[in-house]
Amino acid sequence: MTRFASRAGLLASATLFIATATAPAHADTLREALVLAYQTNPSLQAARAQQRGVDENVPIARASGLPSVSTDATVMKYLDAGLYSDTGPHKTLSAGADLTVPVYSGGAVRNRIAAAKIRVTAGQADLRGTESQVFSAVVAAYMDVIRGEAIVGLNRKNVSVLKTNLQATSDRFEIGDVTRTDVAQSQSRLAVAQSDARAAEANLAAARETYIQLVGKAPETLDSPPPLPNLPATPEEAVQIALDSNPDLIAARERSKAADRDISTAGAGRLPRVNLFSSGSYTDYLGSVDRQVYSYDSYHTVTAGVSVSLPIFQGGLPAAQRRQAQASASAALETEIAAERSVIAQVRSAYSSWLAANDVIRSSKVAVDAAALSLEGVRAENSVGNRTILDILNAEQESLNAQVQLVTAQRNAYVAGFNLLAAMGKAEARDLNFDNDILYDPEVNYKRVRGKIFDWADDPAPVAKSTRTVDTPVQDGEISGEQTTP
Repeated sequence: MTRFASRAGLLASATLFIATATAPAHADTLREALVLAYQTNPSLQAARAQQRGVDENVPIARASGLPSVSTDATVMKYLDAGLYSDTGPHKTLSAGADLTVPVYSGGAVRNRIAAAKIRVTAGQADLRGTESQVFSAVVAAYMDVIRGEAIVGLNRKNVSVLKTNLQATSDRFEIGDVTRTDVAQSQSRLAVAQSDARAAEANLAAARETYIQLVGKAPETLDSPPPLPNLPATPEEAVQIALDSNPDLIAARERSKAADRDISTAGAGRLPRVNLFSSGSYTDYLGSVDRQVYSYDSYHTVTAGVSVSLPIFQGGLPAAQRRQAQASASAALETEIAAERSVIAQVRSAYSSWLAANDVIRSSKVAVDAAALSLEGVRAENSVGNRTILDILNAEQESLNAQVQLVTAQRNAYVAGFNLLAAMGKAEARDLNFDNDILYDPEVNYKRVRGKIFDWADDPAPVAKSTRTVDTPVQDGEISGEQTTP
């Protein structure tokens, strides 16, 4: 069996956390939590809305290369016509229309549109990254609740055992079998255990509140999560997948391409501009002129032509804009390398954490079994006078510590494994087999708006899609059922 196969099997078994003795008829699953967060998490909904805003940069960029039409109309009445009071005009209606058709803009429009399209792709990658971050947070919160419930159960069981020990020690003190020191030691350990149990309950309540923040509802009984799929066999394999699929790195690469287009856009300010134009006007004196003096009561004009604008000197503005764009492109290249470094570090770190957590699981299982056997032996030896009460208390504490370390390692292994998939770009809705009818495709909105040219094609008024949690109950550290060890 390879190292990868054995560790994958260990990770699968690590999902079997401390469970209630009586299984509930229905339990929340990790998939349900992820789906609910996918549909109602405000951070994810905000990212989608922001991406829809990024989509609009394409029609905005295209608009400057399309024809523009404007009209105007004016009605005037002369309150004092002066010398013309007899002959007019006393009233005038003027109307006009102008049409401008851009023909050449030095490539500015073409490059601006290309850059906007590239940034749409970058924004879609950012949206994938946000989705992955939300899912990673949900998985961590889900596992924190499971771990918290397990630790609360272990601490409560420990308190119960120490209460029994204290009672037994007190009874033995009454008959002179042990000393007051033994009783005091038992009382001290019980007090510490009770404070530890209370702290564990507070941690569980905090974990549940974080779950509500991310998922939008209070956690009920949480089912054990399924084994993680498609984990890499080596860190090199993980890094290679991440270099191709990590959304943050993809976004950085696309922005670097867009920055190159910005250089050409800035340079277009030095090149000629050519426009076709046409205008028409109509003037009507509204019957307010003396036709013996004026041979007409209205008239109109129509003009058409070509305008060419050739910049000669602009005070160095276009050169400064181009140099600025070049500097921004240089920064984008460096940011791309920084993103690549970050992704490599994240993947290697997550892989190392995943392996380490699985190793801790293995050693903790041995420690749990050994501590249980040791506790049983110490109790037996104490019954014949070969061990002290303090030896029993120490053995019980070691047993508790080993069990807490195990459930913590199980949580860490699963979270590290999911974080590894997220860093590889393989922990998004499309990778988790969500139903197609709930998947959000940002390309749909982009295709809807990219060709819109009507000035009044508004969208409906904004409405929040995420859910509020103000009505959820305040969480506590209570657990249902009796807890058992792994």
